Amino acid sequence: MFISRQTSPIPRERLHRRVFAAAGTYNIVWGCYAAVDPQWLFRVADMPPQNHPQIFMTLGMVLGLYGLLYLDVALRPAEGLPIAAVGLAGKLLGPLGWLWLALTGEWPLASGVILLTNDLIWWIPFALYLPRLPAPVAGPVRGRAAESLNSARLIETRRSGLRIAAQGQVADVARHRRRPRRTAHGIRRRRAAPSPRLRG
Repeated sequence: MFISRQTSPIPRERLHRRVFAAAGTYNIVWGCYAAVDPQWLFRVADMPPQNHPQIFMTLGMVLGLYGLLYLDVALRPAEGLPIAAVGLAGKLLGPLGWLWLALTGEWPLASGVILLTNDLIWWIPFALYLPRLPAPVAGPVRGRAAESLNSARLIETRRSGLRIAAQGQVADVARHRRRPRRTAHGIRRRRAAPSPRLRG
């Protein structure tokens, strides 16, 4: 089952697809380069080379894996809310960590170049995606939305069946109570109430 462009469950779907495709591609390229040359930021910021470049290589690996998740959001933008929320949280916490390093004098201000392409330029695109509200879908849907819709319909069908069955049982009981009892000689008539005797 497919969703047409006119019945897209989220607004600006084409924009979100392009944003997360670009974010995924960027993260994969950045992660690969960081794994190959983990000292590049320290050269650009004129800092002494780090003693343990494996840490920066691990950071590149993590960002590369994030890139794969962003590409999945680009393919299925209606289901990427958790991934985008975690990604935006990382892009907010990263600058806060850098700010602490800069204020304490651990890193120079020139090292802030890493924030421009890693975090800052993605704030607005990610923020535009997160508060979206799903639009009503008139046509058939697919994926998790279809599973949820089918489950809801199945539950409602079962409830309707149970209500109908219960109503039928109540009707049968009522008819059984109204039905006259039968004996060996036929239908038993109700016993007439004794008439009061007249006293002379």
